[in-house]
Amino acid sequence: MSNEVHESEVTTRLSAIEVQLQQLNQLLSNLSSRIAKSEDNFLLVADIHKYKKLQDLLAAGNLREADWETIRVIQTITKEPDLAAITPDDMREFPCDELRVIDGLWTKYSQGRFGFSVQIQTYQSVGGSFDTTINQDNTVIEKFGEVVGWRVDGKWLKCDDLDYTLAAPVGCHPSRWWNSPFGSKMTNYFFNRLLVCSL
Repeated sequence: MSNEVHESEVTTRLSAIEVQLQQLNQLLSNLSSRIAKSEDNFLLVADIHKYKKLQDLLAAGNLREADWETIRVIQTITKEPDLAAITPDDMREFPCDELRVIDGLWTKYSQGRFGFSVQIQTYQSVGGSFDTTINQDNTVIEKFGEVVGWRVDGKWLKCDDLDYTLAAPVGCHPSRWWNSPFGSKMTNYFFNRLLVCSL
């Protein structure tokens, strides 16, 4: 009888230990992913100077200057001193993490109205896809331009004529970056990159 009681106690304790080990494994797994996220954040902190001015401009609501600063940040990342020197092929290699930081600042300070992620959602809502970027489908780009307020009555507006307030159409900004000398080819390549990066 006492052996049976003893075995039962041992089994109960072993079960309790097994549950504790599973809980400990879960904690360690959670800790590992938190450490990985922290490491990503530390990498960005090292580059905080790159984004500080953009953040300050957006926080102050100065969307016009933030639009210019977005170009300067992209030039810094591509190491090209001139917008005209940034080619569609450069976009194939553009770091997704950097796109997410720029996008995160725009979406945060515009209450979710502006940013690359908002723009790619709008692009997809008018029929944009990987296929349309590969096929250089400009009709989708024109539809996108109409929705975000870049195109009125069949004509593209100049960046200076856009509304640089939160009242601008959703997805309107950042806008100047899209005004590349490579035209719709760059637009298609950049939309493709946003899709690849899952923004």
